[in-house]
Amino acid sequence: MKKSLTILSILITMTAASQAVRSYSNEFLNIGVDAAALGMSNAVVASTSDVNAGYWNPAGLVNLEDNQISLMHASYFANIANYDYIGFAKPLDDKSAVGISIIRFGVDDILNTTQLIDDQGNIDYNRISLFSTADYAFTVSYARALPLDGLNLGVNAKVVRRVIGDFANSWGFGLDVGLQFKRGDWDFGLMARDITTTVNAWSIDEEQFATISDAVEGQNQELPEKTEITIPKLQIGMGRQWIFHYDYSLRAELDMNFRFTQTNDIISSSSVSATPALGLEFGYAELVYVRAGVGNFQELTALDNSTTMGFQPNIGVGFKYKGIHVDYALTDIGDQSAAIYSNVFSVKLDWELFR
Repeated sequence: MKKSLTILSILITMTAASQAVRSYSNEFLNIGVDAAALGMSNAVVASTSDVNAGYWNPAGLVNLEDNQISLMHASYFANIANYDYIGFAKPLDDKSAVGISIIRFGVDDILNTTQLIDDQGNIDYNRISLFSTADYAFTVSYARALPLDGLNLGVNAKVVRRVIGDFANSWGFGLDVGLQFKRGDWDFGLMARDITTTVNAWSIDEEQFATISDAVEGQNQELPEKTEITIPKLQIGMGRQWIFHYDYSLRAELDMNFRFTQTNDIISSSSVSATPALGLEFGYAELVYVRAGVGNFQELTALDNSTTMGFQPNIGVGFKYKGIHVDYALTDIGDQSAAIYSNVFSVKLDWELFR
């Protein structure tokens, strides 16, 4: 019982973190979508050109030739948390496209034992209930080709909804802007997330919160802050594809991810931090793909204050046949970073299948 109450207490505290930790709010939106991209360590901001571009760089939606739908599922923390995504995009004409997507990251069926013991000290297991904590993001994307040949612009408008049972919930709104530029065989991309900052306004049920405070002595005696701010992030990248003997292809991309705060990234200062990501994709006959990537370079501090360099290597495979794309990624192979490895599956369908 104490363990369940402690978990619940921690969840409530995490919902409305104060501005001192605002740089880590809405972190579920940094995980990424599409097993193909995750297999390349998210180094796709310059080359993304399908329905999943709505997440990675909406400017890439201009490259769509037909409607597409994408679905993804991944389990985290030994299957405790589930991460799901669905996206749809369609070209409006040869110069513009739109897309929509939904992301959910949630932990379901958490035991709420705050009412297990009544005022008389009696234990009643029928008073145990279940609740879920979930983060949602709803995104609408628009992309258009600009007058300069090869230059595309994309914009995301997103609504963020975060819910922890009946205890607390929040609404947030943010904007992303992306650019892509193609020159010869080279691709360049820029993605600016939360350009206006994304503000989550929390509503906390004080009566429900009081049950946590009473159940776990010494914890959560004061309500946390009710405003959470996500500061902007920037991702830039460049990539290229090579074709060998018609049937063989190799795509490579190098990205740099920036946060405008101090973190334990490999490059860090008081005002900005950065970490690189490199992704490779080898393809045969546009049928079979093998992918690999490395990113998330971090300086990790051990208990004895010694430091080591952590990084996250990923691998993946993909298959494409008659408009059906099936992809798999294994992230953080070998446990080289503080992240936990995950198996990620995704499916992408071209709309011609439904005609």
